[in-house]
Amino acid sequence: MSAASTVGLGDALLGAYASREPIAPLTATNPDLSVEDAYAVQLHQVAAWKAAGRTVVGYKVGLTSQAMQQQLGVDQPDFGHLFDDMVLDASAPINLDGHIAPRIEPEISFVLKKDLRGPGLTAQDVTDAVGHAVISLEIIDSRIADWKITLADTIADNASSGALVLGDRKIALDDVDLAAAPVTLSRNGEVVGTGLGSAVLGHPIEGAVWLANTLGALGQTLEAGSIIMAGSITAAVAIAPGDTVTADFGELGALTIEFAG
Repeated sequence: MSAASTVGLGDALLGAYASREPIAPLTATNPDLSVEDAYAVQLHQVAAWKAAGRTVVGYKVGLTSQAMQQQLGVDQPDFGHLFDDMVLDASAPINLDGHIAPRIEPEISFVLKKDLRGPGLTAQDVTDAVGHAVISLEIIDSRIADWKITLADTIADNASSGALVLGDRKIALDDVDLAAAPVTLSRNGEVVGTGLGSAVLGHPIEGAVWLANTLGALGQTLEAGSIIMAGSITAAVAIAPGDTVTADFGELGALTIEFAG
């Protein structure tokens, strides 16, 4: 794909952010859009956001669980950039006006205490670099109409990112078995999803391993202090103004978000 085409697709997605009006799938008009092309489209937007003063604080890993891969019809993970203004405070109701078609996912996230540079990193390498884990909820969204996305579409759309809320407790990795952590997702008091930490590539740390090695192969380092959202443990669930969502992670704690009506 030409650089001009990459810029055009990136600008179309930036326009959808600004207007809150979704666009047709990129792959509908560009059926040859490759994964590499899609990341180039994502990076065009990242450059624009950085130029506007936003700061990258980490990355999200998407499509790591079978539930999410089946839900969106894809067969491999992807990643997107997390910005400072995407990290929300759940002490007051969160407004969804800035989103188009929001959904929510429960995840285990990590905060690095040391830089990580792949490829070739093992789970132990990544574990040694993690300062702590934290329970989290991610609001995902799509600038592609009706969530009719392929892998290339969601990559181009910054991995269908939206916002995130992190729990308060810093969890030491040697204190718990994250793979065995049970998760129950409830919306307005009704259970809408359940799973175990092992839904994320067998263990949530493997989501971080995949990210570090994938970025390393692209010449990028994961810096100390970075947030890594390892991937959803359940399928994503639609949310709307007025909803209350709780993710119960068993002994790891629970996290509740109220959305402004």
